[in-house]
Amino acid sequence: MATTADIKNGLVMIIDGQLWQVLEFQHVKPGKGGAFVRTKLKNIVQGKSVDRTFNAGAKIETATVDRRDFQYLYQDGDDFVFMDEQDYDQLTVPAAIVGDASNFLLEQQRVQIGMYEGNPLYIEMPASVVLEITYTEPGLQGDRSNAGTKPATVETGAEIQVPLFVDQGTRVKVDTRTGEYLGRVND
Repeated sequence: MATTADIKNGLVMIIDGQLWQVLEFQHVKPGKGGAFVRTKLKNIVQGKSVDRTFNAGAKIETATVDRRDFQYLYQDGDDFVFMDEQDYDQLTVPAAIVGDASNFLLEQQRVQIGMYEGNPLYIEMPASVVLEITYTEPGLQGDRSNAGTKPATVETGAEIQVPLFVDQGTRVKVDTRTGEYLGRVND
């Protein structure tokens, strides 16, 4: 058992039998009354976020989440197969756990998987990935970066918005958290 003094970003707590990850926290000491800790928590399984307040010094139950490096191998139906980079064991992860990360997964992609009691909880992608544009409407002469955006399909099948001057076959950097275009990549 830990106390509210141990709360920090990324900590996983067990509340009512469910796993919650701390996204933000703030220790508050008002002029009157006792101190408390204000937190923003994310349910690891369901993905919803809630605000929760704890009295200072209250006991909390923490969970030990093992974060390990994996390499994405292939998709098998609705499941995704990863290889543990330490012992080369393969792990099959359901699409529900992979979630939106599937939009940016390429074979041989390195990711971190949070494991609790041997079960995968979530997939943590790198902040950005480099993908090739497989289809987009051709750009026109005079298109500039501040003129607007157009849809483009990347090699994983995901659709992102890119500036008008980006053409098919261009390699672009994409933010994995938002799906936002970050720039062209010159190889």
